Amino acid sequence: METAIIPVTPITPTDNNDLVSSEVQPNKRRRKKSIVWDHFTVETVGDGCIRACCNQCKKSFAYITGSKLAGTSHLKRHIALGICPVSRQRNQQASDTKTANATYEPRKRQRATPGFANIPFNQECCNHEIAKMIIMHEYPLHIVEHPGFIDFARTLQPQFNMVSFNTIQGDCVAMYLNEKQRLLNFINEIPGRISLTLDLRISNQTVGYVFITGQFIDMEWNLHRCLLNVVMVPSPDSDCALQQAVVSCLSDWHLENRLFTLGLDQSFSNVNINQNLRALFSVRNPYMLHGQFLIGNCFARVLSLLAQEALWSVGETVKKIRDSVKFVKTSDTHEETFFGLKEQLKVPSMKDIFIDDQTKWNTTYDMLAAACELKQVFLCLETSIPDYNIAPSMDDWKQIEILCTYLKLFFDAVSILTGPTYPNASAFYHEVSKVQLELTHAAMSNDLFISNLTKPLKEKFDRYWSDCFLVLAIAVVMDPRFKMKLVEFSFSRIYGDDAGMWIKIVDDGIHELYLEYIAQALPPPETFVEERNGSIIPEQNGGVILKTEPPEDGYLHEEGYLQEEQTHEAAPQEVSHHEVAHQEDSHHDVAHREVSDQEVDSQEITHQEEASQEVPSQDPLISIGDGLSDFEVYISEISGSHQMKSELDQYLEESLLPRVQDFDILGWWKLNKTKYPTLSRMASDILSMPFSTVGPDSVFDTERKKMDNYHSSLRPVTLEALICAKDWLQYGGLSQSCDGNVKMEF
Repeated sequence: METAIIPVTPITPTDNNDLVSSEVQPNKRRRKKSIVWDHFTVETVGDGCIRACCNQCKKSFAYITGSKLAGTSHLKRHIALGICPVSRQRNQQASDTKTANATYEPRKRQRATPGFANIPFNQECCNHEIAKMIIMHEYPLHIVEHPGFIDFARTLQPQFNMVSFNTIQGDCVAMYLNEKQRLLNFINEIPGRISLTLDLRISNQTVGYVFITGQFIDMEWNLHRCLLNVVMVPSPDSDCALQQAVVSCLSDWHLENRLFTLGLDQSFSNVNINQNLRALFSVRNPYMLHGQFLIGNCFARVLSLLAQEALWSVGETVKKIRDSVKFVKTSDTHEETFFGLKEQLKVPSMKDIFIDDQTKWNTTYDMLAAACELKQVFLCLETSIPDYNIAPSMDDWKQIEILCTYLKLFFDAVSILTGPTYPNASAFYHEVSKVQLELTHAAMSNDLFISNLTKPLKEKFDRYWSDCFLVLAIAVVMDPRFKMKLVEFSFSRIYGDDAGMWIKIVDDGIHELYLEYIAQALPPPETFVEERNGSIIPEQNGGVILKTEPPEDGYLHEEGYLQEEQTHEAAPQEVSHHEVAHQEDSHHDVAHREVSDQEVDSQEITHQEEASQEVPSQDPLISIGDGLSDFEVYISEISGSHQMKSELDQYLEESLLPRVQDFDILGWWKLNKTKYPTLSRMASDILSMPFSTVGPDSVFDTERKKMDNYHSSLRPVTLEALICAKDWLQYGGLSQSCDGNVKMEF
């Protein structure tokens, strides 16, 4: 196509080479560079008027009018945006032709990415990742037989051969066994005891599944909580069902003589079950503090039952609120009217109403709390919507507000179980004692509705409080910010004038428990000799002495040190049982007893030393050696004449630490375990006690969880492998490597 030339009037330059006038165009042929001129032709239609004509549709557009230049933007839009009908039709035909011929065009060879070109395909690692995916997301094992998943996997990697159901089942069990061995080795290395919780789920076939969870503190003072076993019991209603599950767990994880506490849900427990469990522990596990740590209730279940009973007591009023919320939320028109009234009334609440899930009591509380803040809108809704005839009365709203007060008390208390980390045992005392105090005060209220609402709740919670107050109190004493002071303060508010008696129970209990840990720290029995009063005295000086009866001329301190009347230490000696019996008949003072003829040889050196001390020395100097040896003798003499404080008394007498929000109690005990070696072992076991048997997702459940049909159809070993391995994977214990797995075939 020829270049369009704009016709101009030739101008003759002036002699003095002056610039031409702005109204005159130079006589020069200038090539147009815009792409629009491939589609347009310039036409002169009159004096000073030039237009651009589309070569396709022949439509004319303004270009130059007089001295004004219209530009080319509108010309570009005509072509680029498909405004030109002829150009649009031709482009569509070209696109269709290209699509039709695309099937027959050879595919371009894709160049491989340099980073992945040399990675070899590994079938075993792929199988490992599929097994981990199934465990982590609870996919059914049959997913490996689904055609859609098979096609998807082959599209990603054509070399991959999909595994069978039996193979993937074996891979999942192998992964479970590999990680179980690692966890077993880890538990065997912890210095303290372990606590267990039991939770029971029942399938539609009435088969029971006992979930056993372990909780403990490791050598670095980190709190761990992990699922240990899922044991199938054919008859969950049997009195020995839980006993069988616990025996299996203790044997499986080598926990005989290492169990500290056992928590279970009393909703599926009874007196016979508790007696069977206690009988089991008396044989396989020594009692601590007369077995008061063995059976404990689930804190979350107890508060869930209290919340359900409170909601049931005002069930008719709660139903009115729920129906009102449904009336608004199930209609767009009603909801629009409701929020319009909220804007008109200028209600400051930022909450939105919603229909509750009656299997989670916290959602019912949230629904009622939000409705209470918007009660003015509900009261005016009847005037705006004639069909709304279920509006609660002012008395109904007052009852709901009082109900929400106590539901909030329960909600705040149990919320400590919903955090990202499980709390240590000391944190539960604050919440439990607060609930006990508030219910005790509310039950004595002059308001008839409040007292009628809270009295049944207090009676139920009193049983829980009486069972666990000692354990809770001992746990909070292990917090250096509170010790016995918080117990004294809270008991004075709960028990009033009778607080002293209950405080003494806690003080005696913690000292008795401490003495049990002292007894555990004694050397092996062969290093001890028996004394006439049944006490046990170590051969080496400075060892721990445990007495079963108080001596006549001395008394036992909490660390086991005997207050003696002697000022000099006697040399170690061996005394036979016959000799001890003879001495009991002829002597009453242990400190000044005579030595029989058979013991003369063993004490000859001692008598020589005593004789040498009685004879005046020929040395003219009074001091011996560097002069400090006498000082050490002096210190040993005065130390023997004064009562030594135990670690527990020393800890309790020290001042409280400042109460800070993010205090790390386990970290504090880790730093002070050298200062309190025995007390720190006791604190480790106590602070690891669990007070709930359920996970964070089940804290607010109103119904016991059931085992679904898929899981109940699996083999017991496969079921346990899938559920336990998922817990360990979330916990962070499952390895990411595909090496070292045991191959299992089914």
